[in-house]
Amino acid sequence: MQAETDSRGGWLAVGVIWAIAIVGSVVVISLAYGGTTAWLGDTDVLGVYDALGVVLATSVVGALVAQLATRRPAGYVVRASASVGGAVVVVALAALAVAPTLAA
Repeated sequence: MQAETDSRGGWLAVGVIWAIAIVGSVVVISLAYGGTTAWLGDTDVLGVYDALGVVLATSVVGALVAQLATRRPAGYVVRASASVGGAVVVVALAALAVAPTLAA
């Protein structure tokens, strides 16, 4: 019972990172469909992917920090990989979602 309780905090951090990736991606998608053309100082049509890159970078750094903050060495690599992998999937889906805005 104690081991299960100890690992719960690490997996909670995985969910938090996925939530950060989802919220960041939704913000970028909504701004892209809202007509935003300047992303982080880049007025190029592909600038939206710069913003998604920032979302992914934030998720990756956040995943590593969150897993270190749990102070649970057992399973660190698995939990950090799950955090980053989930964030990559979310941002990849967001990249597909904003693709139609590039033609406009």
